[in-house]
Amino acid sequence: MDGIPYRLRKQKSETLRAQYINTKELRICVGTWNVAGKLPPSDLDIRGWLDMEEPADIYVLGLQEIVPLNAGNIFGAEDNHPVPRWEYIIRETLDKIQLVKAKYKCYSDPPSPSRFKPSDDALVIEHELLPESDSDNDEETHSLDEQPSTTHTEEDGPDASIGDSDCNLVSRSTFRADECMQEEPEVNKHSTLKMLDRSHLSFRKYEVSSGALFDQQKKLTKMLSMSERTGLVWPEQPLDMLARHALDNSIPSGSSFKTCTSFKSVHGDFKDSSELRLIPEVNLDIVINKKKRSSFVRIISKQMVGIYLSIWVCRSLRKHIQNLKVSTVGVGVMGYIGNKGSISVSMSIYQTFFCFICSHLTSGEKNGDAHRRNADVQEIHRRAQFSSASSIGVPKKIHDHEGIIWLGDLNYRINLPYERTLELISKKDWAQLAEKDQLKLELKKGRAFDGWSEGTINFPPTYKYEFNSERYNGDNPKARRRTPAWCDRILSFGKGMRLLSYKRTELKLSDHHPVTAVYMAEVEVFCPRKLQRALTFTDAEIGGLLSVADNDVGMSRLRLGEG
Repeated sequence: MDGIPYRLRKQKSETLRAQYINTKELRICVGTWNVAGKLPPSDLDIRGWLDMEEPADIYVLGLQEIVPLNAGNIFGAEDNHPVPRWEYIIRETLDKIQLVKAKYKCYSDPPSPSRFKPSDDALVIEHELLPESDSDNDEETHSLDEQPSTTHTEEDGPDASIGDSDCNLVSRSTFRADECMQEEPEVNKHSTLKMLDRSHLSFRKYEVSSGALFDQQKKLTKMLSMSERTGLVWPEQPLDMLARHALDNSIPSGSSFKTCTSFKSVHGDFKDSSELRLIPEVNLDIVINKKKRSSFVRIISKQMVGIYLSIWVCRSLRKHIQNLKVSTVGVGVMGYIGNKGSISVSMSIYQTFFCFICSHLTSGEKNGDAHRRNADVQEIHRRAQFSSASSIGVPKKIHDHEGIIWLGDLNYRINLPYERTLELISKKDWAQLAEKDQLKLELKKGRAFDGWSEGTINFPPTYKYEFNSERYNGDNPKARRRTPAWCDRILSFGKGMRLLSYKRTELKLSDHHPVTAVYMAEVEVFCPRKLQRALTFTDAEIGGLLSVADNDVGMSRLRLGEG
C-alpha cells in the first residue's frame, strides 16, 4: 500500500465514497505578481488584481522579488520588512468586500422572524459587534459574573488551528428579541438562563444561583414576563437595527438596546418585575467605537528570500480547512539557494486535498534557458514533500492532491525578435504571439507541466515595462532591451477545476504586471446522514436477507437428504 500514490488508492474506493459524499463548488481567486523589490504605498489599489466584482471563497496571492535580489538578501538574513505592508494592503482590500446575505422569499405578509433560523440575521449583528481577530479558536464560555478576556491572538500560519469559536454572545452583550420566546420555570434556589451558542446558534442552559442573579441586576435590567408569551408587534425594527444605529450614530450616546420599542408583550406592558426574565443591556458607546469584524482570515503566510505566498479564506470556511503543510524548495544559486524556487502549501478543504505552488524560475532569454526552467519544475516536483512515507491518507507529493494550482514568475519567453513581438502586440494578435511562447511549446512537447492546463491568453505580455509606465523597456535606448514576454503565469491540474477568467491588471508599481485567474473548484463534503443510510439495513432488507439465507439452508438440507 505504501508504494501506491495516495490519489490512486483513493480512486479505488470511488463507488463506496459516492454513498456518503456530497459535492459543492468553491470560488478560488489566484493572483501572481513580480513586484521587483518595490515597497508599495499603503494606499495601493489592488482591487482589480483581487477581482472583487464577485467575492471569492479563497484568495491565493503570490509575490516574487518581494525584496531586491541582491547578495545581502540572497546570502544574508531574510528581510521580511515588506511583508507587514503587503498584508496590510491585502487585509484592507478584502475588508471592503461585502458578502451577500441570503434573502428570504415572502409571498404574503411577513411572518415573525422567530420562524426563521436565527443564524443569518444573528450573525450579521454579531459580526458588527465582535472585535477584529483572525483567531477563532477560543471555545471558552463565560458565566455572567465573569469578565471575558479582551486579548485576541492571531494564530495564522501553517500550524494554526483551524476552527470556529464558540464565544458566548451574552458575555459580548448581544441579544435578539425573538430568541427569548419560550417560558421558563419559576426561579427558586437555582434559575436557568438561556444563552446563545455562536457556532450552532442554539440555546444552552447554564445554572446560576439566585444570589448571582441579584448581583447582576446592574447589568441585566430588562425583563420580560414569564407568565405571558412574548411576541413582536408589527411593524417592528429591522433585525440589523443595532448595527445600523451603531454606524450612523442615530441612537443617543448612553442609550441601550433595552429602549427598543419593538419589545412589547402581546398582553400589554410589563407589570411585575419579579416575575420577569432577564435580558442583558447593550452599551451602544462600545458598539459604536468597535471595529467591524473581518470577513476574511489569513491561514498561511510564508516567505523564502524573495518569494512570498499568502492565502486568505472567508471566515465561515476556515473551520473546514485542515492538514496545513508547507514545503519550500530552493533551486537558485548552487541549486539550493532560495533566490529561485518555490513555496508549496498543502491543505484539505472539506474532504478534498489542494496544493498551491508559488514559484520563481530561472530567468534569461538565451538559448538553453527554457531547458533550465524545465529542470527547475522537475526539481520542485521531486523535492517538495508534505508528509512522511508512514503517513496514511495524507498527500506526500504535489501530484498526490486532487486539485493543484501553480502560479508565479515562470520566466518563459517568446521566441521572436523584439521588433516582431512589438508588431504583434500593436495588432493585439495574441494567438500568433502565443504560437512562439516557450511555455506553450513545452506543454505541447510534454517536457514541462505535462497534463497541466492554462487559460487562453487574451492580454499583452506582462514583462518587461519601464517602472511607473505603460511602455516596454526597449522603447528607451538607454535601458537594456528585453523582448516582451508572458513571464507571469497560472496553471492548474486535476479534476473538478473550472477556469472562469484569466487576465492581467494595469498596475505600474513594477516592471511586471500582475495576473489573476479565477476558478470554480469542486470539493467533496462528508455527509453523515448518507453514511448512516449506507451502513444501516432497513427491517425489510434484513427480513429479505434472512429469508434468502433460510431458503439456502433448506435447499442444502434437501440435497443432503436426496444424497
